[in-house]
Amino acid sequence: MVTFLVIIVAAAGIILLLRSGKGTGKSSSWLQFYAKGKDSGFSIKEIDLLRRLAVKSNLEDPSSLFWSQNQLDICIRSLVRNLHVSGGGNAQESNDFLSKLYDFRKKIEMNKPRIKNGISSSREIGDDQQLRILVEGIGVFKSRVIRNAGNYMTISRPVMDKQTGFFSWANVNISVYFWREDDAGYVFDSTVEDEVFSKGLASLKINHSDSLFRTQKRKSIRVKLHKSAFLYLLDNDEDAHKLEVNHGLKCFLADLSDTGCAVTIGGKANEGLRIKVQFALNNSPIVMPGTVRSVTYNEEQDRSLLHVEADPLPIEIRNKILGEVFGMLPEEEDDLPFRILEDEVDNGEINSGMQEVSETAPSDDIFQMEN
Repeated sequence: MVTFLVIIVAAAGIILLLRSGKGTGKSSSWLQFYAKGKDSGFSIKEIDLLRRLAVKSNLEDPSSLFWSQNQLDICIRSLVRNLHVSGGGNAQESNDFLSKLYDFRKKIEMNKPRIKNGISSSREIGDDQQLRILVEGIGVFKSRVIRNAGNYMTISRPVMDKQTGFFSWANVNISVYFWREDDAGYVFDSTVEDEVFSKGLASLKINHSDSLFRTQKRKSIRVKLHKSAFLYLLDNDEDAHKLEVNHGLKCFLADLSDTGCAVTIGGKANEGLRIKVQFALNNSPIVMPGTVRSVTYNEEQDRSLLHVEADPLPIEIRNKILGEVFGMLPEEEDDLPFRILEDEVDNGEINSGMQEVSETAPSDDIFQMEN
């Protein structure tokens, strides 16, 4: 009965809408708008809200918001601004609708050719690409591309944590794993042709492959940042989403998405750590608990870049993060809770980091290189 009434009300609304557009040429465009909205997965009520946003935003072609990233951004930004001014940003219904719009916005972004298509040959891998090298029966090594030109790829001599003894790489069969930024993960098989020196570094020449296997397609959009934050180690019995009032380890957010982040700390850390990162967006505190999936250590600077896979986030927190990722948050004064921290960082105090903070065993998933 309730469903029948909803259908009746929706039909009446559309009829009124068509009558209001009679003689103006708008009736057919609004019919198209509702049809595109249904095809895009929105309910009649949600499409009506989108129609109001399109009218308020003065879109010349309202239906374009269902395929144009720019037009959709205008509407979402208008909604976020209205929720911020009215104070309705914490209402469940508003957060649900905003979350659905962000998911649709992400879908449009992910369907762009530069993200959707990928690469098919190792000749397309860029210099300095981080690699994981698997040798069957030995283990997983870390490496990077030194030079990719000609008939071979030159990579730095692979190293393994706690490696002991000398290992000869000549003629060794290897599997190469890497994550291509803003794309996906890849794997291919190769053979080491020779051990050489390239750009003054001990290196390997490996064969190219035109049979790249694409895995772990990117599931989120991230934004590059250089934002002050605090990092805390998590105990199994504590509330991972609890807001901390005491300062933790000072760190920097290097990038952020709704599924994780990357942070820079002083010193070393291990994969598999359970941590949470606390920072501010638009003067709102954000807590992101998660697991360190990979670590890139810079020995010269004594700093580590931690790639963190986030736990499922509350919808209001996820919306605020996506607002930052897509540039939807209204501009305000600097994040007040972190002014003191930023002053400390400017004075060079960030390097008092964690030195071998844990002996936690690394993750079994050797290919989890992306947050």
